[in-house]
Amino acid sequence: MPQAAYPAVYMRGGTSRALVFHDRDLPAGRDARDRIFLATLGSPDPGKRQLDGLGGGISSLSKIAVVGAPSRADADVDYTFGQVAIDAPLVQYRGNCGNISAAIGPYAVDEGLVRASGDHASVRIHNTNTGKIIVADFALSDGRAAVAGDFALPGVAGTGSPIRLSFLDPGGATTGKLFPTGAARDTVTIPDVGTIEISCVDVSNPTVFARAADFGLSGTESAAQIDARPDVVRQCEELRVAAAVLMGLATEDEARTRLRNLPLVCLLSPPADVAFASGASLRAQDVDITARMFSAGQPHRATPLTGAMCLAACVRLPGTLGAELGRVPTDGRDIVIGHASGSLPVGAAVGGGQQPRVESATVTRTARRLMRGEVYAPTGR
Repeated sequence: MPQAAYPAVYMRGGTSRALVFHDRDLPAGRDARDRIFLATLGSPDPGKRQLDGLGGGISSLSKIAVVGAPSRADADVDYTFGQVAIDAPLVQYRGNCGNISAAIGPYAVDEGLVRASGDHASVRIHNTNTGKIIVADFALSDGRAAVAGDFALPGVAGTGSPIRLSFLDPGGATTGKLFPTGAARDTVTIPDVGTIEISCVDVSNPTVFARAADFGLSGTESAAQIDARPDVVRQCEELRVAAAVLMGLATEDEARTRLRNLPLVCLLSPPADVAFASGASLRAQDVDITARMFSAGQPHRATPLTGAMCLAACVRLPGTLGAELGRVPTDGRDIVIGHASGSLPVGAAVGGGQQPRVESATVTRTARRLMRGEVYAPTGR
């Protein structure tokens, strides 16, 4: 079967990796594009290894991004994110990836889509998945996005040049509502768990929050420890499906077959001391809340960035589980989230009084261009 070549850049953004394509280098039709994305990442793979492509067999390494000219006057580029299912012929476009968002500004500058000079760039990114604007601020070195720096990102070896991301007006990014169910708390019944309280919040991406204790967890387990509990993984998937229906994202059948990446699932517990397998540790006094997240049915090794932003807002939203279990800083500093690989400070500006509104969410990441070249996809696949 003949193959066609497509220019692409392989990039790490935050704690994820993606193949990044320029819009002009792809066919116009969604179906044709999806076939390319599936083939280049090696999906579907029943063995969930993606050996026939560049995917890594886990959700954070099975992503694509398409960048092109802006369709809005207040943006420098358009950016579309796609979550590629590992074991199914499915590319999902509902919602954004915050980690991959960190790669888009540097990609746009390095590819000449945005002109930048001096020692700093500020790129306004229109995320077409959510219709929201993201502002990426980062350093330049010889006219290109700086890579070297002293910012350490938990979950990524070494250090890099910081990229400050500001997600503007991120509330209701997917559902159009900050509280998709209309309430700060709801109850659901999960098989083998029982009836539990949850909070459904949509900031950057819709996320369902529940108490880790309701699933028999302390909340400080590693991703590997949770993955070794298939009962918990299955129960969290049932929670995701139930929340997708409650939030109006999908029917139950659609949530099980077509919309497998949303909502994100986050199990919460109060700040706690944690010792990691690496030998590092985290003190309860240094975090404001503890979270273990699931992405596309898998325990996340760190935290999806959009889920972290949603959690930071949740902690500041009265009546939610995040507000109950978390500690709200009184000095306006970032919310520090303890996750499976370390900690992550996230800014969330919440206003509006009785009708709360999330004005912005901010976070710092790093990114690095790993490869530039051509990827191949069978023309008849």
